[in-house]
Amino acid sequence: MADLPIVCTLDRESLRTQRDDLLPSLIAEAEAREELQYGYRFRFAEADVLPRLLRVIEAERKCCRFLRFEVLLEPDLGPIWLTVTGPPGTREFLAALD
Repeated sequence: MADLPIVCTLDRESLRTQRDDLLPSLIAEAEAREELQYGYRFRFAEADVLPRLLRVIEAERKCCRFLRFEVLLEPDLGPIWLTVTGPPGTREFLAALD
C-alpha cells in the first residue's frame, strides 16, 4: 500500500452537506469507543446500524483514502464492532472529528 496522506479530500461545503453520511455522525451513535495505537474501535448494539455503517465506509473510502476499516459481527445478533485505523497520526485525525 502506498503512503497516503492523512487528509480528507472533501471541501467544507461537501463536509457540511454530507455530514450525516460520514464517520462523525455514525461514531456519535456508538455505545462504546476503545482507543487503539493508530485509531479506534467502536461498538454498536443495534443490528439495524449495519446498512448505514456500510454506506459510511463506502463514502469515507472515497475521501479519506488512508483509513482502514474492519467490521466484526458478533454471533447471536450481538454487537457490531467497527475498527478504524491507518498510519501513525490517524488516531489524532479521528479524535479531531468529534
